[in-house]
Amino acid sequence: MKTLALMIAVAVAGLVALATVEAAPATLVGKAAPEIQAAYWINSPALKLADLKGKLVVLEFWATWCPPCRKSIPHMIELNKTFAGKGVVIIGLSDEAQDKVAPFAKQMAMDYAIGGGSKSSALYGVTGIPTVFIIDPAGKIAWEGHPLDPEFDKALQAQVDALKPATK
Repeated sequence: MKTLALMIAVAVAGLVALATVEAAPATLVGKAAPEIQAAYWINSPALKLADLKGKLVVLEFWATWCPPCRKSIPHMIELNKTFAGKGVVIIGLSDEAQDKVAPFAKQMAMDYAIGGGSKSSALYGVTGIPTVFIIDPAGKIAWEGHPLDPEFDKALQAQVDALKPATK
């Protein structure tokens, strides 16, 4: 009987502990995008979101060692080509050192802005990579998720369409 009572007490204590654990950060969609930073930049001068107001920003967090990131890179390259000159800025941020990222970016023909040595992923609550955020022209996060999710392409196209002036 004492054993059963002890087991129940341990189970209840475990449930109480689970209930008091902080939940993962809520989505950032609809909130102002945190400013980004990087120790170095490839294919671009240093970028700040504050300087990109009025443009649509696609911000991807990635790493050279990440197989899903390697799969998303050709898609990001294609998006950069498709939306060049249309008010869309593609940015990839990695926390890795320049001696890892620079040769990798060249090998993969990454032609969009790449920031490295970045700690910005913590501000965005990134827990897995690749993770992409669409930041609207007002600087608010419009979408977040995986860059190969079909919903990403739909959300991006909707934001691009919203950039176009209304036709009469």
